[in-house]
Amino acid sequence: MARRKRIAVISLTPAPPAPVATKSTLRALEDAFPDYELDIIYVLDLIKRAPARMAMAGVVATATYLPDLLGKRKKLKYAFFRTPYMVGWIKRLMARRIDPATHAFSIQIQSLFDASVPGVPNFIYTDHVHLENLKFDGFTQDDLYSTGWRACEREIYHNAAMVFTWSSNVTRALIEDYGMPPERVACIHTGSNSAIPDKHPPDPARYARKEILFVGLDWKRKGGPLLLEAFRRLSARHEDATLTVISRVPKGEDLSGVNHVGLVPLDALPDYYARASIFCMPTRLEPFGNVFIEAMWQQLPIVATRVGALPDIVEDGVNGFLVPPDDARSLSDRLSRLLDDPALCAAMGEASRDRAASRYDWPLVARDMRARIEGCLADRGVT
Repeated sequence: MARRKRIAVISLTPAPPAPVATKSTLRALEDAFPDYELDIIYVLDLIKRAPARMAMAGVVATATYLPDLLGKRKKLKYAFFRTPYMVGWIKRLMARRIDPATHAFSIQIQSLFDASVPGVPNFIYTDHVHLENLKFDGFTQDDLYSTGWRACEREIYHNAAMVFTWSSNVTRALIEDYGMPPERVACIHTGSNSAIPDKHPPDPARYARKEILFVGLDWKRKGGPLLLEAFRRLSARHEDATLTVISRVPKGEDLSGVNHVGLVPLDALPDYYARASIFCMPTRLEPFGNVFIEAMWQQLPIVATRVGALPDIVEDGVNGFLVPPDDARSLSDRLSRLLDDPALCAAMGEASRDRAASRYDWPLVARDMRARIEGCLADRGVT
């Protein structure tokens, strides 16, 4: 019997229990490549086997970013991976782990490391690139990581056979800011990390309930304070409107009149989506935001900010509304527009579901990835 072909799939996260987004991606790859053996490599597991070298990596990161660390502008857990030292170490680990004789190609999840090995075409699947941060309000050149790290990041992409992105803004950044050839970058989107719910006919009572839902771990960055201000602006006109907040909210925040439930397990979230009339997370800085995809599958209209990937996710006036970041008046106006019109909520909710089904569905995403990988390999004469 012929030996099955192997794919090296490289994730920075540790072995199971891995983060839910990693598990979702791995399941999708397993389904899309049933005729291959997936050799899953967890980078964190490998580097933890060398504590002395890990300590050196920490020293290098601390020395590189000391002023930013002391000023609390950066955190060591993020700076740790963003040095040429760390990139070089992981690249050497991959060279020992990935074998051109047995691996047909490799797929790395995210782009904080370089898994390319001579003789093994490497594909990257990522939701973000570092220079895209400069397009967010309040992010400046001083907030970037070192020039050495940025040079490494550019090389990571140029060493790839192709880079797959979750959204068109990241595709544009790779071409415009990193000089990637357009034919080697493709936006294939992503899927939901939650189970796909059954589709139901619109329930008028649901959208007339006027329940706004916010789901976001990082309360400030995700726009929680802005939503509170907007909600209080519209409360005089919509006294019966409610706001449910699923987040870790800092002590001292005035949550009077708000249903704050704290954090809930992922498998409990669908019940909150199903009860809501509108989903709103006016984030200030967002690489992607999978909660928007979950809300779309749950037939919810979306009110969000015009940042990052959100113009891909929300077509303004079709499945929701986009507003400028940090604009409480515009946010309140758009929420009020939906609260005024349950029929509009229902129509936009259906449009959200249709958009999710046509873009943000793991089987579609993984099949697209496979087709593009096979095309790329054929162009290179790899069989």
